[in-house]
Amino acid sequence: MRRSIATVCLSGTLEDKLDAAAAAGFDGVEIFENDLIASPRSPERIREHCADLGLAIELYQPFRDFEAVGPQTLARNLRRAERKFDVMERLGTATMLVCSSVSPETVDDDDLAAEQLHTLAERAGRRGLRIAYEALAWGRFVDTWEHSWEIVRRGDHPALGLCLDSFHILSRWDSGTGGADPARIAAIPGEKLFFLQLADAPHLNMDVLQWSRHHRLFPGQGAFDLTAFTAAVLDAGYRGPLSLEVFNDVFRQSAPDRAAVDAMRSLVALEESLATRPAVTSRARAALASPPPPAPELAGLAFTELAVDGESGHQVARALAALGFAHIGEHRSKPVQLWQQGQARILLNAGAERATAVSAVAVESADPERSAQRAEALLAPRLPRTTGPAEADLSAVSAPDGTAVFFCRTGAGEQGWLGDFILTGTVPSTPAGLTHIDHVALAQPFDHFDEATLFYRAVLGLDPRHDSESAAPFGLVRNRAVTDPRGRVRIALHGAVLRRGSWAPGVPDPQHVALATGDIFACARAMRARGAPLLSIPDNYYDDLDARLDLDPALLAALRECHVLYDRDEHGELFHCHTEVLGDRVFFEIVQRHGGYAGYGVPNAPVRMAAHRAARR
Repeated sequence: MRRSIATVCLSGTLEDKLDAAAAAGFDGVEIFENDLIASPRSPERIREHCADLGLAIELYQPFRDFEAVGPQTLARNLRRAERKFDVMERLGTATMLVCSSVSPETVDDDDLAAEQLHTLAERAGRRGLRIAYEALAWGRFVDTWEHSWEIVRRGDHPALGLCLDSFHILSRWDSGTGGADPARIAAIPGEKLFFLQLADAPHLNMDVLQWSRHHRLFPGQGAFDLTAFTAAVLDAGYRGPLSLEVFNDVFRQSAPDRAAVDAMRSLVALEESLATRPAVTSRARAALASPPPPAPELAGLAFTELAVDGESGHQVARALAALGFAHIGEHRSKPVQLWQQGQARILLNAGAERATAVSAVAVESADPERSAQRAEALLAPRLPRTTGPAEADLSAVSAPDGTAVFFCRTGAGEQGWLGDFILTGTVPSTPAGLTHIDHVALAQPFDHFDEATLFYRAVLGLDPRHDSESAAPFGLVRNRAVTDPRGRVRIALHGAVLRRGSWAPGVPDPQHVALATGDIFACARAMRARGAPLLSIPDNYYDDLDARLDLDPALLAALRECHVLYDRDEHGELFHCHTEVLGDRVFFEIVQRHGGYAGYGVPNAPVRMAAHRAARR
């Protein structure tokens, strides 16, 4: 099926938007009327430019407030429509979107609406054009898909059909505020489905118009079941383009080329979910492109690489030694050190461009090459890398925040990345009890947050979980984790909506590596004895714990002594402590999970942030 995007999804001039859509691989576009009006190019020039780019103009939109009006208003509306038909012919597009009316002049009369839409379709049909009627979720009288279908059915004209918009339908259905089950769309004759517009969205309790205008997302970034919805439309026999129409304040200020790639990735991932969902009929599946290679099973985080400079490199190395890590290897051709304790491995890269930051994470993949091929199919090309003789040819792609994501197998044999290191023979004399990397927490620019979610979800097969917000010293922080089904790979994303000044002196956006242990109190005592720069937590926190949770006095005393934070839920408990910030922005967290606790201690984040700020000052 063809893939299309509405120009309203992207920032820039109309020409910028068309160039970005073509570069991302779209087959067509919906021309939003305001974009054309603001363009200095004539419709003929726009048509030629689209042809040069290989883009079809699939739809012209929107035409508002047409139906169920008095004779004089109808005459004005028909004149307006004829002028828009002229524009469509000049653009070379055949379908116009007509939204259900919100005008105070419209009346609640389905027969009149159907009769006037029939008249409009008759005029369009004479010119080889079509009318796609769409129910706005806030339409004055027509606000559900089945109501718009009833009017189209009564209008009974071959040039009159439906436009189905997932947001208008699912926002009403999922919130329980109206509309029939979207699965019933499959019963509509396919030839009457003229156009399909797709958008995701988070679940929000707000006015649907504001929800629509500011908070739509690309498929896979929100909470709607777009797979089931799209499957119903395809089962009905729809074979037009899969088109994105997303109104979002962030996307419309982002670079258009970047947003277009994010949009295309969302469609590829949606088509994959359709192709692999058992309930989708073979009829619908046959209309889709071949899916990307399936995501191989992931076994954990092989290593985390920190970029360091001369000063911070020594500071981080001292902290790792105090945490019980041993410097066990040097890279054969690059200024990279390998530090290890248990199965937790940290690389210190003194040759990276970014100073004191998480520059790369590596996932243990059952098939690294297939992981890389999947990433490329989802518009994440491999990063160019130079390798020396007999070094592993690791594939890596760039996440939206610039972090490199490697696909690898750990081992010293063929294809194993450990063979790239010359071992020093050093072993930790007194390991602190760390076993593996529990998770990596990455700060995200606010305008890349949803893009990052889709990247990890689509490319690595990680599911978003544990959405939350927490109050930081500098404002509100948004949190979301992406995790594989078995909890072996955890990446915690966080970002501030708006920031004035730095989080703490010299700290722009904090990142951290969380290290797992089976005994956090023994671990913390051993680390403190070795001089680890562990973070101090104020007594007020433990007084509040005692008041809220009535913990065993011995446990509370141990938490207070070791400066360990505590959280629990219905599944289990979390114990965690932290180092101070090292260099510009990185710190380490030590975590112990009890039972089925799968969260990240978000209720403690404001306390930890304030303690970090106090230590930094």
